[in-house]
Amino acid sequence: MELSYDPKYNIAYLRFRPKAKGVESIKISDEVVVDIAPDGAVYGIELLNANEQLKREGNVLSVINEATGEKMEVSLSL
Repeated sequence: MELSYDPKYNIAYLRFRPKAKGVESIKISDEVVVDIAPDGAVYGIELLNANEQLKREGNVLSVINEATGEKMEVSLSL
């Protein structure tokens, strides 16, 4: 899984699978697009206006393993 951010276009992308051909994009709202792989699995989620959607106190993204309680924080320069 990979989270990328493009500050030029203010778009974040959460990719669950390796790049594939034939991905279909479904607009969920004005700010969220879900990409579906040809086999029906979620390929990725695109966040438009990402700086507002990812904005948190201290601009930190937290990744938490619910099974172990392990937490990793990544600083976002949004």
